[in-house]
Amino acid sequence: MYRLFMDDDSMAIAYVWEADENYWPAAEGDDDLTDPFSPGLGLGLFEAAHARLEGLGVRVPAVRFVDRDRVHSPADLAIVEDLGGESLEALLARDPRAAAPVMARLGEALEEMGRHRAAAYGKVAVVDGGGTSRGSSCEAVVLERARRDLAEAASRDPRIAEAAGRLDERLLSLAAAVRPRAEYAVVHGELGPDHVLVDAAGQPVLIDIEGAMYFDVEWEHVFLRIRLHDAYGPLAAPGLDEDRLALYALAQRLSLTAGPLRLLDGDFPAREAMAAIAEHNLVRTLTEW
Repeated sequence: MYRLFMDDDSMAIAYVWEADENYWPAAEGDDDLTDPFSPGLGLGLFEAAHARLEGLGVRVPAVRFVDRDRVHSPADLAIVEDLGGESLEALLARDPRAAAPVMARLGEALEEMGRHRAAAYGKVAVVDGGGTSRGSSCEAVVLERARRDLAEAASRDPRIAEAAGRLDERLLSLAAAVRPRAEYAVVHGELGPDHVLVDAAGQPVLIDIEGAMYFDVEWEHVFLRIRLHDAYGPLAAPGLDEDRLALYALAQRLSLTAGPLRLLDGDFPAREAMAAIAEHNLVRTLTEW
C-alpha cells in the first residue's frame, strides 16, 4: 500500500498486489479461492468485496482507478481515496468518548452485513460468482484449519506440543456440539480496529476488505472480542450461537499463535511485536483450554 501525492496537492492510496512484497511464506493452497481462509489477495477479490459492501451501504474507500490489464503496473493495481484520518484503534486509544459514535455506526454497519444472507459460504467473489467452497460447513472448515494451526504451533513451540493432545480433543468436542446452519452473513473476516478508518464525517470505513466472505457471523464477533477487549460492548449482537463462539474462540487463538510464528520464519521486519502476539495468544490458549 502506497500513499500518492499529486501535483494538485491531493492524495490517494495505491493498492499493489505484488507477490514480492508479501511477507507471508508461500504455502500449498494459497491460490485456492474455494478455501474461505486462503489469502485474500488480488484485484478480483477486492472488487467483489468492495461491490458487496458498498451495495449494503457499508462505507469503504471510493475507487478512483483500477488497472486490470496491468498496463501501468506489473501487478494488480487499484487507486482508492485517501481517508487521511486516523484508525479506530488510534481513536479508541486517544479519546474513547470521541470514538463512541464511530463504534455505534460500526455496529449499524455490522447489523446490515448480518442481515444480508446467502445459502452458501465462502469468499464473496466465489459465492457472488455462483461458485462453491470446499468443505461441508463453516464449522468443518474452521475445525480443519484449527487442527492444522495446532500442528504448526506444536512444531514450533514445546508448550503447545505438550498440550496438543488435550487441545485437539477440545477442538473435536466443541465442533461436535455445533448444530447445522443453512444461511450465512457477510463478514469482513479480520475486522480489528486497525482495519477501520474514520473519515472526516466520523463514519467508520472498512479497509483490507479482500478477505470478505459469507460465513458465520460468530467468526467476526470472536475476532472483534479478541481485538477490542473491553471496548467491544457497543458491537455486541443478540442471538449469537454460543457453541460456535466457543469453537471459533479456540480456533482463532490457535490461528493467532501459529500465524505469527509462521510469519517469523521469513524476513518480517516487526519481529518483536509479532513474537509478542504469538506469545500472548499461546498463553491464552493454554490457560483457557
